[in-house]
Amino acid sequence: MPKLKTKKGVAKRFKLSKKGKIKYFPCGKSHLLSSKRPARLRRLRRSKTLGGRQEVKYLKRVLPYG
Repeated sequence: MPKLKTKKGVAKRFKLSKKGKIKYFPCGKSHLLSSKRPARLRRLRRSKTLGGRQEVKYLKRVLPYG
């Protein structure tokens, strides 16, 4: 059985947590920050977990080794 290939674009954006959930950092923190409220920017600092079952199933397939 050959080794499975990881989708590198997905590997840069998503990480698996210890419990197997998929973590990511939301977009919107690179430019045009002066028009965004400070509370919104604080929320964007935190990582989020992915909810949809179909997305999780796909991402676990393209990230075979976490």
